[in-house]
Amino acid sequence: MEEEILQKIDEQNIKLDAIYKSVEQARKIFITTLVITIVTMVLPLIGLVFIIPWFISIMGNAYGGLL
Repeated sequence: MEEEILQKIDEQNIKLDAIYKSVEQARKIFITTLVITIVTMVLPLIGLVFIIPWFISIMGNAYGGLL
């Protein structure tokens, strides 16, 4: 009876190790996706902060100060 319980515990430990590896892989994928999303969303917004005033300045000069 005791050997059977120890065998079940060993089997559970093996399964827990497999679950841990799977969760760690999912966590790494989630973090990578989060970083890629931030880079593709935030960096263009920061770029627009600098580009829009420059663009308005150029268009204002091109149309003789009408803007």
